[in-house]
Amino acid sequence: MALVAAIGLMVPCPPLGMAADTTQLPGMQVSPAPWRAERVDLVDRLQAIGLPALREEGTALHTHQHLDVFVKGERVPIPAGIGIDWANRFISPIHTHDASGIIHVESPTVETFTLGQFFDVWGVRLDARCIGGYCADGAKRLHVYENGRLVERDPRALALTPHAEIVVTYGTAADGPQPVPRAYDFPPGL
Repeated sequence: MALVAAIGLMVPCPPLGMAADTTQLPGMQVSPAPWRAERVDLVDRLQAIGLPALREEGTALHTHQHLDVFVKGERVPIPAGIGIDWANRFISPIHTHDASGIIHVESPTVETFTLGQFFDVWGVRLDARCIGGYCADGAKRLHVYENGRLVERDPRALALTPHAEIVVTYGTAADGPQPVPRAYDFPPGL
């Protein structure tokens, strides 16, 4: 995907795991699911989190992960075009091309990208207690799994590693998928 105009923005990122109030980022969705690929304030969010708006996908780092999101037992769609602004012709190093749930990390630099950054690019709140408009309350909790294992730390700091299967659930213990997916069958070439 070649994009022809650039908006070169680089601002230092908060340290991994830092508890930032992402609800203050422009255009963040703190509403019930489903969530759109928020593009109106995308360039401002990229600037705030220290990611560049690129002319084209980077080639120094190229990995893929798969994301499943469940809220109260229902699968939430992951929209196509997260991190891509076709009108202004730029792309984030973290993005989606289609609605398969595959996250693309295509960066001009080799660095660690995180689940928190992906949700910030998407424009959806994610922290240790909340996803979008859903926050821990009574028996309802937020859980994040990587390759079938419960993530015990801040989910925002979860590194996007090659071919990881990431599952985010909100609800009661009975609401999550059984069993929690451990892997994803990526198409050939990914």
